[in-house]
Amino acid sequence: MDIATTPTTPDGNPEIADAAPTPHEPPVIRREDYAPYPWLLPATKLDFRLGLEATVVTAKLEVERNPAAGASPELRLNGDSLAANGIMVDGAPAEWRMDGPDLVVTLPGGKHTVEIVTTINPSANTQLMGLYASNGMLCTQCESEGFRRITFFPDRPDVLSTYAVRMEGDKALFPILLCNGNRTAAGDNADGTHWAEWHDPWPKPSYLFALVAGDLVANSKPLVTVSGREVECNVWVRAEDLERTDHALESLHRSMKWDEEVFGREYDLDLYNIVAVSDFNMGAMENKGLNVFNTKYVLADPDTATDADFDAVEGVIAHEYFHNWSGNRITCRDWFQLSLKEGFTVLRDQLFSQDMRGQAVKRIEDVRILRAAQFPEDAGPLAHPIRPDSYREISNFYTATVYNKGAEVIRMMRSMVGEARFRAGTDLYFDRHDGEAATCEDFVKAIEDGAGIDLTQFRRWYSQAGTPRVTVSQAIEGETLKLTLKQTVPATPCQPDKLPMPIPLKIAVHSRGGALGAEQLVVLEQEEQTFDLPLAGPDPVVSINRGFTAPVVIERTLAREDLVFLAAHDDDPFARSEALQELAVGHLVGTASGALSAEEQTAGEAAIIGAFRSSLADNALEDAMRGELMVLPSETYLFEVMASGTRKADPGAIHAAREALKAAIGTALASELQALHARAAGIALNDPAGRGARKVKTIALGLIAAADPARAAQMAAAQFDAADNMTDRQGALMVLCGLDAPEREERLSAFYDHYRDNALVIDKWFTLQALSLHPDVNQHVRRLAEHPDFTLKNPNRVRSLHMAFAGNPKGFHKADGEGYRMVADVILALDPINPQTAARFVPSLGRWRRIEPGRAALMKAELERILAAGNLSRDTFEQVSRSLEG
Repeated sequence: MDIATTPTTPDGNPEIADAAPTPHEPPVIRREDYAPYPWLLPATKLDFRLGLEATVVTAKLEVERNPAAGASPELRLNGDSLAANGIMVDGAPAEWRMDGPDLVVTLPGGKHTVEIVTTINPSANTQLMGLYASNGMLCTQCESEGFRRITFFPDRPDVLSTYAVRMEGDKALFPILLCNGNRTAAGDNADGTHWAEWHDPWPKPSYLFALVAGDLVANSKPLVTVSGREVECNVWVRAEDLERTDHALESLHRSMKWDEEVFGREYDLDLYNIVAVSDFNMGAMENKGLNVFNTKYVLADPDTATDADFDAVEGVIAHEYFHNWSGNRITCRDWFQLSLKEGFTVLRDQLFSQDMRGQAVKRIEDVRILRAAQFPEDAGPLAHPIRPDSYREISNFYTATVYNKGAEVIRMMRSMVGEARFRAGTDLYFDRHDGEAATCEDFVKAIEDGAGIDLTQFRRWYSQAGTPRVTVSQAIEGETLKLTLKQTVPATPCQPDKLPMPIPLKIAVHSRGGALGAEQLVVLEQEEQTFDLPLAGPDPVVSINRGFTAPVVIERTLAREDLVFLAAHDDDPFARSEALQELAVGHLVGTASGALSAEEQTAGEAAIIGAFRSSLADNALEDAMRGELMVLPSETYLFEVMASGTRKADPGAIHAAREALKAAIGTALASELQALHARAAGIALNDPAGRGARKVKTIALGLIAAADPARAAQMAAAQFDAADNMTDRQGALMVLCGLDAPEREERLSAFYDHYRDNALVIDKWFTLQALSLHPDVNQHVRRLAEHPDFTLKNPNRVRSLHMAFAGNPKGFHKADGEGYRMVADVILALDPINPQTAARFVPSLGRWRRIEPGRAALMKAELERILAAGNLSRDTFEQVSRSLEG
């Protein structure tokens, strides 16, 4: 995740461009050009003399020639914004030269000790990559290429080394000194400084190095592993945050036990530390034995965190812990293999969360995220396979495709072979490649051998971009339904022609007479295939892609009454939810595009209201599932559906259609929704049913607001005032933020005044206003950007306001282009400060080709304005240039 502005060339992995790059056009790195690093580093010793404005780093590298690589007398060490104070080879001064940002030393023999001294200024590091200062503490973020901002080093994932680290600093400033591995010694000096020594016995790449120094306290609780070893588990935070760490610590324990039971993976050190940091580019980092986390994914209590926040803490804690094996013990050969660790680990954290919170609701949530984030990516100019072929800046490939689609691809393998055979494959993978830098091919081969399945054709999922579309047709012959499936994979940048991919689909054939058919798995391997399925009775209705077994778009024409039947009676919870979504998508896209007549619109609206009424009245449903059935398709997903084929999406029409449907539901079901809200309000905070009740309460309030704003304002204000938890309080304020009512300003002020000293909750305050449906939302966001509590230097605060606004279809897609200008201005202002965060705003503008001509021209003009500004980071340059070219 290097966010430096100067391109570097890792030795053995050359950057090759189609033409000589200009200073404003970073070169292209290609997967096919991989070569092993010519030197091995069996051991690395680091000495840190810590200071907020000056930290002196002495690195001692034990190097020896790599017999698997081509011989080279040059040792190329990557650097970024570094200067060497001194260099020694085998204890003597050495000759060296700088080649761009890299340091090159000529070594005559086959084995040497290289010592390098550098001085860095953590307080000046606004990119938050490498070693940086955060509220008086020092911490690191090294993935993917941040270690080269600490010292000169072969900063690539296939160079594995053991690390011994000594840290020394002012004890008053840095009373706690943490690093990877186990602490081996510590002591005090007479001058008020102190020191600690750490050793990590497991070889790791530089991106997994971590260091933290600061004034911290720990919530500690040991865990006894399956083999009887005791592991010291600590969650380190500032003293004022300690009381909000119990959930994080318990989540860690649950994760460790689950991984032992489900994947047979036991923790391998005596110590597991988590540190919460308020200035952090990402969610968290899996550094071996010392995870560094964004405070957002550690701190939680009912007063300051919603139910969704609690779930996120548990999920991210689990994700980073699971990386200990799927990412740390086995890492990536190169960054093109990123999905090897991230896709597999996302699947592992999803399965864990399913076991903790329930499979059905979690699966629906995961698919909603995939469709909102990854499907647009696959359909846009930044589309790429889960194993990319090239990049200019690797931080741009920490994407929903690599993470979420990568997880879906591995989940398909699991669906095809079953849980037991999949476990045999993963066991073989861990046994074969422990301690190695592996590839996606290594993983697929292990599943292939361990599970006993031929995955030759399946490998296309790793090399082809785009979301497959599966069209469905059917015919009845006697007691058999002949289901014909045809797949197409749309053209994507640099991949105009695609080959068929194996698509596993769980299918059942129900009868509208009431009989439900048995589920079976079919695999569509050819461009077109017909499958014979038994009928369960007359009037068959096909339930397809049950549990979302494949990340595809199903295209079929299903009668409205069949969708209503599936929404009410399907025995697969995901398929039930999907039927209601399909019903709503057809109505909303048809309305927004003008394809439906007034009579068809009325009939569609009535069918959806009927399906909602059935869900509200179904006493067999738990509220958590009921809430999923009450969620309408997002405007982002509707945009993607409307923009399919030759059509262009009209965000204004989509928004109007969706708000009209919400108002119709809110009007027709007013009494039912108010009764549901009242019932849910009576469930206590600690009642096991409370989570689901809080969920449906806020959804009901939003539907009421669309139909009767004045009534909703009163109800929301009452809910806010009575709330004893953040879920209810935030839900009420979310509804109020979209209303032009006096209750809005009163509760916004009360919320701010109560939580003004809690940064994470004030982030919510910014986000709720930036996401609101208020007619003056653009003006509100401009005013909030001038608020004393807003800063571009904190990624959480930037995301809370500007990223939230970029995801607000009403304000961002304002017809005059004001929203586009606002986001472009943020990119230009943020890029010199934090390029990695700035670049993540670009995809919101990059969808211009799929939108109606008026808005498309405005979006494109803003991209061109950004590109013309010049002096862009590699991160932002690649995103903008590809968005214009793709």
